[in-house]
Amino acid sequence: MRAVLRQMRAQGSGRILAIGSRAAVEPQAGVGVYAASKAALVALVRTVALENKEQGISANVILPGTMDTPANRTANPAADYSKWVPPGQVGALLVHLASGQASHVSGAVIPVYGRDL
Repeated sequence: MRAVLRQMRAQGSGRILAIGSRAAVEPQAGVGVYAASKAALVALVRTVALENKEQGISANVILPGTMDTPANRTANPAADYSKWVPPGQVGALLVHLASGQASHVSGAVIPVYGRDL
């Protein structure tokens, strides 16, 4: 972020998008360090949004639940995959947030939990 912010400030616009994890706001036993790092990412993105709001720069973070990927299916063969988050939906949200249509969305922490509420 530090490297790109200089250029974004010079041009007067930009989008910073981060992928966090549901663990940032809903930690679980046994993954404390992971959850803490994701919570720190949320704080960083929100701080960047606040510090750059007057320069036309937005910063947002998406917090997906379990993503429906081949690796996750292999690691959890008995899971109900229908509850997991399709990666394409996260991708579509990222594209929207990067567009001009979302230029006033900044500092958002967006949960994408699929059907696993």
